[in-house]
Amino acid sequence: MMTASGWSANQFSALLGSYRSEMGLSESAVTGLFAVYVVGLVPGLLIGGPLADRHGRRPVALIALGVNLLSTCLLMVGAATTGWLLPGRFLTGLGAGALLAAGSAWVKELSSPPFDLTTSPGAAAKRSGMFVSAGFASGGLSAALIAQWAPYPLLTAYLPHLVLAVAAGAVALGAPESRPSRSRPAAAAPASAEGSGAPPVAPAATPFRRARFWRAILPVAPWVFAAPTVGFVTLPGLVDGGLTGWQTVYAGVATAVVPGAGLAVQPAARYLATRHRLATGVAGLLVIAVGFALAAPAAATEQPVLALAAAAVLGAGYGLTLSFGLTEVAALAPRARLARLTSLFWTLAYTGMFTPYAITALSTTFGVPALLRAGALLAVLGCAAFVLLNRGERRPALTPRCPG
Repeated sequence: MMTASGWSANQFSALLGSYRSEMGLSESAVTGLFAVYVVGLVPGLLIGGPLADRHGRRPVALIALGVNLLSTCLLMVGAATTGWLLPGRFLTGLGAGALLAAGSAWVKELSSPPFDLTTSPGAAAKRSGMFVSAGFASGGLSAALIAQWAPYPLLTAYLPHLVLAVAAGAVALGAPESRPSRSRPAAAAPASAEGSGAPPVAPAATPFRRARFWRAILPVAPWVFAAPTVGFVTLPGLVDGGLTGWQTVYAGVATAVVPGAGLAVQPAARYLATRHRLATGVAGLLVIAVGFALAAPAAATEQPVLALAAAAVLGAGYGLTLSFGLTEVAALAPRARLARLTSLFWTLAYTGMFTPYAITALSTTFGVPALLRAGALLAVLGCAAFVLLNRGERRPALTPRCPG
């Protein structure tokens, strides 16, 4: 289900060039349709998280998957009537947001005791992010390849998502509910500390924990998706002049390379997390700065190979920052509020998806290379702010407060 969510988001991204060439949509129109996804996603996240904490992960995730399926059907209708593209993209975001909020908590809990006794807490927290990244990578590439060679490309490119989502929903029907009962935290606390002399765990909503959440998450989260969207939305549209006839395939390769690089750096993310709690976040922001710095000359010279290299570096930064954010949220959030705080992180992260639209809007005044260089500078400044705000944190690695 998480893979289907990522697939639905990126299948449209790989088709932006086709919508420009086949349907005559302008650059601002296609980037605006891309941004509408975030407009739907934010309320989906903010509503889906509390609903999943209150009513359970399973029902909210399954309903969200149904909305996700409906959105793809509307996008297919949009191949004939462009007016359906706007509600289709909005519902894609709405369904994906609720699915991310409920599904991330569900995957994390099913990967932890008592459901799973073998997975480490850090791996459990990051597993949902890896599934979403797999969907990002495969969805965009699949849609691009179909659009390049199949008939009726803006219709047939969406068929794999329908199959994937239906199959995922059928399999997920047998998965157990993982939301803790309302009485569970109070009952479990004495048992976990019995005979150990350990003090009871402080609730995660204390002012200190809330402040730590904002210090750690806010400087990093918007970069999680600002980096990859520049890699697979902005750059392919700037360098496609020398790719006559292959623009759609190139865009699909870019949408696969970016999250693929994010998956490839996960071993490095795990290693950095064992060195210091903040190391993965710092590394992610610095890698993103390098990616923006490489993207500037790629845009200026319109070199497809250099643009793809910059996209890969931006994807690596995406993987590091996403890993840091999901691990941090899982360590700070009590189980009863895990979906809510996870949805807040995803909401902050997805604000970065407005970056391509902002670059398009400002490009006539400042030029794209200058804006990308400014992005590199902002990432460095954001990294410095992140370190300063969290300089009192000395604990080397995140560990769970209690089993599960």
